[in-house]
Amino acid sequence: MAKHGLPQSFGGGGMLKQVQKMQEEMLRVQQELEEKEYTSASGGGAVSATVNGKHEVLSLTLSSDVVDPEDIDMLTDLVIAAVNGAMNQADETAQKEMSRFTGGMKLPF
Repeated sequence: MAKHGLPQSFGGGGMLKQVQKMQEEMLRVQQELEEKEYTSASGGGAVSATVNGKHEVLSLTLSSDVVDPEDIDMLTDLVIAAVNGAMNQADETAQKEMSRFTGGMKLPF
């Protein structure tokens, strides 16, 4: 028996160190994902949105071609589509990167 009553095979350092190393790696990857930027466009590039991995909108670009005071609904739809596309990219990248640690289980981020 090792310290604290744990069997040598578990608490003897090897497995515990591996778990700690994996936790540190997961934290590093999560921080990188939060800082990464994702951009998506809609309306043939007339509207683009950039978000980070924390789902914060960093920029929104509108072409003057889509700014029609008579058709605000279309502009709204294009903005929503661009922002949602960027958010989906962030989520997909996070799931892909974190699946290395979760064995493919989908976890909320």
